[in-house]
Amino acid sequence: MEEGEYESVLCVKPEVHVYRIPPRATNRGYRAAEWQLDQPSWSGRLRITAKGQVAYIKLEDRTSGDLFAQAPVDQFPGTAVESVTDSSRYFVIRIEDGNGRRAFIGIGFGDRGDAFDFNVALQDHFKWVKQQCEFAKQAQNPDLGPKLDLGFKEGQTIKLNIANMKKKEGAAGTPRARPASTGGLSLLPPPPGGKAPTLIPPPGEQLPAGGPFGQTAVAPSSVGGATVSWPQPKPATPATADVWGDFTKSTG
Repeated sequence: MEEGEYESVLCVKPEVHVYRIPPRATNRGYRAAEWQLDQPSWSGRLRITAKGQVAYIKLEDRTSGDLFAQAPVDQFPGTAVESVTDSSRYFVIRIEDGNGRRAFIGIGFGDRGDAFDFNVALQDHFKWVKQQCEFAKQAQNPDLGPKLDLGFKEGQTIKLNIANMKKKEGAAGTPRARPASTGGLSLLPPPPGGKAPTLIPPPGEQLPAGGPFGQTAVAPSSVGGATVSWPQPKPATPATADVWGDFTKSTG
């Protein structure tokens, strides 16, 4: 036990009775009926403390707090604390005086609830001791700890249940909805043959023969009852005649 360890209190009961018990003749266990229950040898307060992994059952005077006897417990259940076979309110504990001398005495509680708390306090302490030992082993040897196996066993399957799944629009086997017409109008079909439209020149003009699309000129149009002929475009004057003029002739 290290000197730096602190002592914690696990349980305190204000009244406990101590009994002298006869030697155990057989291995059948202790019986409280064989004690003089109406004549306890001592009565006082019981306190359970813990220092490190060891618990201590201390019998103290109610008024002064002086220690009457002490029973160190390093294992529970074990020989340091034993239950009797005929009652849940009585126990046999092994007390020590610090000089190597030991003795077994009987203790009893007038209330069953106090006996239950006494038992649970010891159980909880040694559960904690067991957990601390396991944590220390895992810290020293991490590979010894249990490993989480997320793999599938042989023959193991998994099922997925997805309710209310909707098919995607336009998927195979699903008819695509046709767009509704707006205003009750229907689209006109394209013109047959794909012919190019005929150009109509403005009044006072006439398309040249052949036109840009290889068609003949349009007939003269009638404006206000009078027939108007479209004038033919003037032939282009050669560039040389306009630019050079008389310079083409000899000046000599």
